Amino acid sequence: MDHEPTGLPRPEDENAWSVASTAATALALYRPRTLKNGSSFLVLDHFGDAQAVGSTAEGLFHDDTRFLSRVSLRLAGLRPLLLSSAVSADNTVLTVNMTNPDIPVAPDRRLTRNSMHVERQIVLGNGLVRERITLRNFSGAHLASELLLTFAADFADIFEVRGHRRAGRGERRQPEGREGGGLVFSYLGLDGAERRTRLSFDPPPDGPPGRDNRWALDLPPGGARVIEIAIACESGPEQAPAPSPGFDGLLAGIREWSGARGAEGARVLSSNKVFDDWFARAAADLTMLTTHTPSGPVPYTGIPWFSSPFGRHSLLTAMQCLWADPALARGVLRFHARHQATELDPARDAEPGKILHELRSGEMAALREVPFGRYYGSADSTPLYVMLASQYAERTGDWALIREIWPNIVAALRWIERHGDLDGDLLLEYERQSQDGLLNQGWRDSWDSVFHEDGQLAEGPIALIEVQAYAEAAWRGAGRMALALGQENEAEVWHSNADALRARVEEAFWCEDLSTYAMALDAAKRPCRVRSSSAGHALLTGLAPPERAHRLAQTLMTPESFGGWGIRTIAEGESRYNPMSYHNGSVWPHDNALIALGMKRYGLNGPLERLLTGIYDAAQAGDLRRLPELFCGFPRREGGSPTAYPVACLPHSSATAAAYAALGAMLGLSFRPEERTVRFHRPILPPWLEELRIENLRLGEASVDVRLRRHKADGGVSLNVLRRQGQLEVAVIT
Repeated sequence: MDHEPTGLPRPEDENAWSVASTAATALALYRPRTLKNGSSFLVLDHFGDAQAVGSTAEGLFHDDTRFLSRVSLRLAGLRPLLLSSAVSADNTVLTVNMTNPDIPVAPDRRLTRNSMHVERQIVLGNGLVRERITLRNFSGAHLASELLLTFAADFADIFEVRGHRRAGRGERRQPEGREGGGLVFSYLGLDGAERRTRLSFDPPPDGPPGRDNRWALDLPPGGARVIEIAIACESGPEQAPAPSPGFDGLLAGIREWSGARGAEGARVLSSNKVFDDWFARAAADLTMLTTHTPSGPVPYTGIPWFSSPFGRHSLLTAMQCLWADPALARGVLRFHARHQATELDPARDAEPGKILHELRSGEMAALREVPFGRYYGSADSTPLYVMLASQYAERTGDWALIREIWPNIVAALRWIERHGDLDGDLLLEYERQSQDGLLNQGWRDSWDSVFHEDGQLAEGPIALIEVQAYAEAAWRGAGRMALALGQENEAEVWHSNADALRARVEEAFWCEDLSTYAMALDAAKRPCRVRSSSAGHALLTGLAPPERAHRLAQTLMTPESFGGWGIRTIAEGESRYNPMSYHNGSVWPHDNALIALGMKRYGLNGPLERLLTGIYDAAQAGDLRRLPELFCGFPRREGGSPTAYPVACLPHSSATAAAYAALGAMLGLSFRPEERTVRFHRPILPPWLEELRIENLRLGEASVDVRLRRHKADGGVSLNVLRRQGQLEVAVIT
């Protein structure tokens, strides 16, 4: 969704792609263990190791740099046997349980397997790791062995890990042992910044610390040994290490923040344990992916490739979760107001009023080896910003925030009018200014994702159907906000802009014979007559007239588009259809969730229920009930599961938020702050969800708990208010 995760290389760059595919293959074969906190994330194998058996996209990353590339634990030179490996339900601690294999200790004697229990517990803070290794002797006899921990730090930029080949690198220094048994890896980058990975051990290893660190184990029957490791990511001139919390203190602090974040939003329970597992995993993943910034909470996009702030992702994530957690939207709106472009900068595809696409902090971004340090090459982030602001105002009635960011909203609208519309025909087009920037700048931004029915790539400037839908919603939402703020003249102009854009889209994009909107218009205003899921976003915003909305929904639910797990980005049979591609036939959960919200808008409950069942079943089949960034678009088969896309981020914020959007679509939730009312418009519960309970559904300072039940006889839904705090009414619209 933000340039294919093999990085900048094109398919013809075989060397770069071979590097990327090596990491991708490894990720496709298993689901790694991931933790994230702030600007740091960990990717480990099931043993708690990183790159212990081959080159993969594993390690400790901080600020877009890999500070630890290898971690390996061995007993007497052998890898332990894995018993279990799991990240806690709240995503705060990884626990790995292992035991020893058969270990020869003398020519005629060996330590039999299952004699020793090895437990690894790993916690991640922002730039800080704490690990506790506990070894216990259950053999009933004296046990002597050796623990070996091996570390390495390559300080690779995240774009290098993704497959980008650099002309040169900085100086990677030899690891240095420090007083007290510590160890420091360091790297002086070409950007002049020094980066260090500092390790300390309690107790220190037996012998000088280095890449290999050994502890002699001498355990009596029932005896135990505990070894703790602290790892810190540092940059800038070296200073004395600042005091930091130990394992227990770090874990307690993370859980306190996670609990506070979770308490701000609504909680969901149901009669279906699988659904509850999916929703609980989504809530925990969203908390983990969210980073506290000076502007408030902001969701980072996904692990491992996109663990940084993105415009489109953060806006769509906040939008999908708005009914349950408006605080997330508040943080996102403030964050993007703070980073809004104020001047022309072609190298960054920046123009005044434009909303950020991507923010990076690694060495390659600092050197402009990639353009994504502060990059604005997105055609949709700016209208999505105004769209979210309007939805937030209608959800919360928080006009103080709207007044605070009003200059940013107006600047965004000016960008839509002056820079987004390149030829004055009312449509939003894009054409990159930076030669290193993204060729395509919608959410389907692969180099080959916009094309004509014969497969010919569209030439820019390009106008995408979903961007027109967002822009129409932005003008209309801005008009409503202006009217509420007493700016009648602006409201009239902006509503007029929305009407004119709607008419222009109907004239230029609708394909009568295909019963859908064209994917895009090229530079000559020729429609790309291709059946795509992007047309479904015209349902999300209400752009489509009702009769065309019904026909479009039918097209999206044909077997060519809907394969059983979800709607494909490109329908089977189109010229560039490939179910294994990133954007030309794959299935994206967030894309489907937005279409589901659109179907609900038009009262299309039949296709909506089919679509939601596909999304739910895909989550049910996933590891830990997680929906990945995307999966392959192969048709569903009896007893099968979705086919994984090799380098999909997991977890991914927009895909995670799809659980919230799906539930919001089922329930038809809307809010009337001025009336102190929560509305459920023609709620539905699928057959697999007989009862649903929502707790702490908030509007201002008031909140309610409600229970919804599906009636088996007719499929109708009844609602009961279980708890009410403050002045808040609940209405069901049938």
